[in-house]
Amino acid sequence: MATLKPFAALRPKPELASQICELPYDVMSSDEAREMARGNPLSFLHVSKPEIDLPPGTDVHAPEVYAKGAENFQKLISQGALKQDSQPNFYLYRQIMGGHSQVGLVAAASCEEYLANIIKKHEFTRPDKEDDRVRHIETLNSQTGPVFLTYKAVGALDEFVAKKISETPAIDFTGKDGVRHSSWNISDPLDILFIETQFAQIPFLYIADGHHRSAAAARVYLKRSSGRESAQTDQSRLTSAATIGNSGQFLTVIFPHNQMQILPYNRVLKDLNGLTPAELLKKLEEVFNIIRMGLPTPTRKHELGLYMNRRWHTLTFKPKLTAGKDAIEQLDVSLLQDLVLAPLFGIDDPRTSKKINFVGGIRGTAELEKLVDSGEYACAFSMFPTSIEDLMSIADAGGIMPPKSTWFEPKLRDAMFCHMIA
Repeated sequence: MATLKPFAALRPKPELASQICELPYDVMSSDEAREMARGNPLSFLHVSKPEIDLPPGTDVHAPEVYAKGAENFQKLISQGALKQDSQPNFYLYRQIMGGHSQVGLVAAASCEEYLANIIKKHEFTRPDKEDDRVRHIETLNSQTGPVFLTYKAVGALDEFVAKKISETPAIDFTGKDGVRHSSWNISDPLDILFIETQFAQIPFLYIADGHHRSAAAARVYLKRSSGRESAQTDQSRLTSAATIGNSGQFLTVIFPHNQMQILPYNRVLKDLNGLTPAELLKKLEEVFNIIRMGLPTPTRKHELGLYMNRRWHTLTFKPKLTAGKDAIEQLDVSLLQDLVLAPLFGIDDPRTSKKINFVGGIRGTAELEKLVDSGEYACAFSMFPTSIEDLMSIADAGGIMPPKSTWFEPKLRDAMFCHMIA
């Protein structure tokens, strides 16, 4: 069962939301964040990327960076730009990006259920990135970036949500990127009970995006709960209980699986590993059926695009190479890695290799052409998106997907909702 709880969110003043709410900290560089926040003291990037307010070149993991983030966070609160609700609520968060619309439930999920794998993962995390998020949460005493979860859609919940979003939203703005963000409060006790009861019948939730944020939240919880358990005196127990606060829960936005939009995660390669373009195509013919002068965007699973010498080729994996494999091995990113990147390009570990880079599908195939035509890269592979069904089946089996398998859009905005944990 999935245990979800309402919480009293810290939220932006509605008329300031468009100035405050920002893209997640990990989809931009410090320089990009500095430019995005220029001239806007309300931008939440001053909290999520606080190095932008310190001299360029400052170590992003230096103590003064986290301290600056906490100072900026408190400034937004003290001036009333961010204000905490007086009572616990659930919330709905709708995003409209072009012709795509998705509505998620904003709730506090259980760290215990994360640790028990009721909330399922599909990626490895990096200790250094976990450490960064732990320090950010502990310094702010708040989770300011939500974890993006999904669940297998339930008709009764879909009907409930459709009715609620027909009402006037509490916050409604369109970002500079054209994505519209709207939210609604759910405060009625019967509505809250309905949501809790519905999710109590859902066996598992799945992390779509936010593995490091959820892992960090669980670490903070374990640290604070172990401190409470070791307390000996009545006073220390009271102090510890105040410290643990709401750290047993973490901030989430949870979408039904059939509303999720996954874009491809494309690959660009620095060189051809000593091969000429003609030699590479000859070797690729052992793996793919190739249409020369093909299309930039693949149209189905097991189909890729290759851009090289200002020309696109359509590559389709030969059926004999995809048969009889498990769910992870059948992913296009796995097949490309095992059959092409490792043996032909010498890229044994894409996590650490300097010969490969990854380009989110939101940038389009034109970005791949630009990178290759500039001479910075030798070729590019455009991918067909991994399906949400594949993601869930792999997570159900306890599997780990290859790095950079999915790119979810639109991104959840930081500061739409903050979960205070002390």
